[in-house]
Amino acid sequence: MTDEKTNQQVQTDVEIKEPSRYNVLFMNDDYTPIDFVQSLLMDIFYHKPDDSEELAKLIHEKGKAIVGTYTYEVAEQKSIEATTMSRSAGHPLQVTIEQE
Repeated sequence: MTDEKTNQQVQTDVEIKEPSRYNVLFMNDDYTPIDFVQSLLMDIFYHKPDDSEELAKLIHEKGKAIVGTYTYEVAEQKSIEATTMSRSAGHPLQVTIEQE
């Protein structure tokens, strides 16, 4: 008795797609000082001083602005860091994330 083994090759098409990107947004409020917002932009989002100043003004003038775009996990972590630092300093800054 002999066992016959059959070898079959299966070809599958695998499509690898880039992970979704998420924008982190700061919302303007009347209580969080602009210099504090600038420090968050530099410390957490690694913006240069001039860029953080322009972005903070944009947030103030437009009501909100995208401060960074990342994968979901990174966007969520940076959002949590910014919110935690704001609350620790007694500021009500609102930070949200939305899919790009």
